[in-house]
Amino acid sequence: MNTSAANPGELAGRHLVLGMTGGIACYKIAELTRLLTKAGATVQVVMTEAATQFITPVTMQALSGRPVYTSQWDGRVPNNMAHIDLSRGADAVVIAPASTDFLAKLAHGFADDLLSTLCVARDCPLLVVPAMNRQMWNHPATQRNVAQLRADGVETLGPDSGPQACGEVGDGRMLEPEAVYESIVSFFASKVLAGRKLLITAGPTFEPLDPVRGITNRSSGKMGFALARAAQQAGGDVHLVAGPVALQTPWGVYREDVQTAQQMYDAVMRAAPDADVFIGVAAVADWRVDHVAGHKIKKTAGQRMPTFTFVENPDILASVAAMPNPPFCVGFAAESDDLEVHGEEKRARKKVPLLIGNLGPLTFGRDDNEVVLFEADGRTPLPRAAKQALAQTLVAEIARRLPDPSIIS
Repeated sequence: MNTSAANPGELAGRHLVLGMTGGIACYKIAELTRLLTKAGATVQVVMTEAATQFITPVTMQALSGRPVYTSQWDGRVPNNMAHIDLSRGADAVVIAPASTDFLAKLAHGFADDLLSTLCVARDCPLLVVPAMNRQMWNHPATQRNVAQLRADGVETLGPDSGPQACGEVGDGRMLEPEAVYESIVSFFASKVLAGRKLLITAGPTFEPLDPVRGITNRSSGKMGFALARAAQQAGGDVHLVAGPVALQTPWGVYREDVQTAQQMYDAVMRAAPDADVFIGVAAVADWRVDHVAGHKIKKTAGQRMPTFTFVENPDILASVAAMPNPPFCVGFAAESDDLEVHGEEKRARKKVPLLIGNLGPLTFGRDDNEVVLFEADGRTPLPRAAKQALAQTLVAEIARRLPDPSIIS
């Protein structure tokens, strides 16, 4: 799961009604509200009377920066129709936590308090985040209600499985705030990669010299992980093959960890036949030593400096591009100089339709990047941007270049 902080501006212009029902998971909504507002969303909190027994409206007002509503008779709304006015202009209503009782109300159209009435009277999407004891979640009535809500077009986020406040373990635990946040961001993203399978490599590789030393590079993996996150949000089924990095897995992405270039090559070649798109973002070592020492190479007085013989690693991008029926291949090139010459040369040599080039010293380890798109008919520079924002742009560019699946035999 990705537990990274919200990206500023990621939900700019979005207005959300955040409905809270009774449950111990209410404490998680404080952090969810912080993430949503940090990302630029305005959050209007509406609480049931039961929710106020677990966390106060004062707390939620402080975090959201807006008055909290708890009663359908609240006189602060001029026409006394809070159930109508609060949802107008909202991009979505999010119920978190959504209790067993409230799911039943929604499924049957009950409207006996402000939040339930608001949900019936809304004209925007509804997302629910269930949170309850495992037996309550597994009860046939709850499962019928959830099935009805899904049939009615309500988006269900979770639940998770794990330890619960009652001391039991199982399904029904509310998703963590970061996972709910990621799901909300994904909900609003354009699904330009819906139905597509993407295989992405990210990070450096590590080529051992002995059991404790090795050769690697300065790649942080941030660009590849940002692309994996953006592709998943765009509806793609993402398989991420990651070298040794200190990054958490983007929400909804399948991750496979490797160390060496050979391991990355093997993982990619196993998965590539099923992929629609291959994006080679990883900074893969071109060479490895032909013999890895079985024990740590010791430095002793008077000993000559050790020498190594190197052999070439397999070329992952070129190998995928050379497959009989290859996926749409996108390469990355990190150069130290003369990007325009080296970028096009690499694209042509590896026989890929699209290569994304950047100057490595200006991007390794940073949170922003500036790239140039190289294609057979020319190049397109993109302005410097935060890597997550750039990843969303690149996903849109890649999707625009994919063949229409409806005309593929």
